[in-house]
Amino acid sequence: MKYAFFGTPRFAAIILGRLLEADMPPSALVCNPDKPVGRKKVITPPPTKQLVLDIGNKEQRIKVLQPATSEELLAISDEVFENCDFGVVAAYAQIIPQAVIDKARLGIIGVHPSLLPKLRGASPIQAAILEGYDKTGVSLFMIDKDVDHGSVIAKRELAIGENDYTKLEKRLADISADLLLEVLPNFAIGKVELEIQDESSATYTQKYSTDDGYVDFNDLTEAENNGNGSETLLRKIRALNPEPGVYTFIGEKRTKLLDAEIKEGKLVLKEIQKEGGKPTKV
Repeated sequence: MKYAFFGTPRFAAIILGRLLEADMPPSALVCNPDKPVGRKKVITPPPTKQLVLDIGNKEQRIKVLQPATSEELLAISDEVFENCDFGVVAAYAQIIPQAVIDKARLGIIGVHPSLLPKLRGASPIQAAILEGYDKTGVSLFMIDKDVDHGSVIAKRELAIGENDYTKLEKRLADISADLLLEVLPNFAIGKVELEIQDESSATYTQKYSTDDGYVDFNDLTEAENNGNGSETLLRKIRALNPEPGVYTFIGEKRTKLLDAEIKEGKLVLKEIQKEGGKPTKV
């Protein structure tokens, strides 16, 4: 079973790590280029590449390719699938052209952290928390030219509960890995059933920006003192940390709202970070 793994951030690295632990390594890793990180702008590999450097290539030789654009990916697609029958995509963050998909003999499996066709797009984990969903999940589907549109191979549900983004991302990544470990051996020999998505039920997410994390100080005070809007603010704090972050302004100073809970119907901040300071328990 030879495949290429496409993925860049922590979500993808958790999945890739599980595949390596199960002795199901990819022949190739395709991820975004290294980039400057932190105040000192240290050139840093993405989490998936770092994992391969630290673990994967001690025993398995995994080819690492880092195209910066879809055009560059197309240019190296023959090399990507040189010894691979199919691909697995998890949080790759680039559009994969149809011409690249066509290079994979068996196609490319997408991993999406929602119950498709709900919450297609860039931010399904954040959107599920923000919109107050009781449950979400993971879908494995066949990549095609449209966003999160192809036929579904498998799904698994997960109750959201009180999970924030970081915790929910980890749980969904682990479920994704569980599904892949079950599905890939059968997929490689053509023994999977596909279900066409119901377009009438499709919903879409947006990519959240810094502006989406802003909380008016008056709204925060109202939630703390009277409970008005407390559930909405709590969901925002849980969904949009650590990125793009949730914040308010006290005077001209920005204060990050890192953690909170609801007690007796009112919002209670648990951790904040004042401008220029360090995270502080409240």
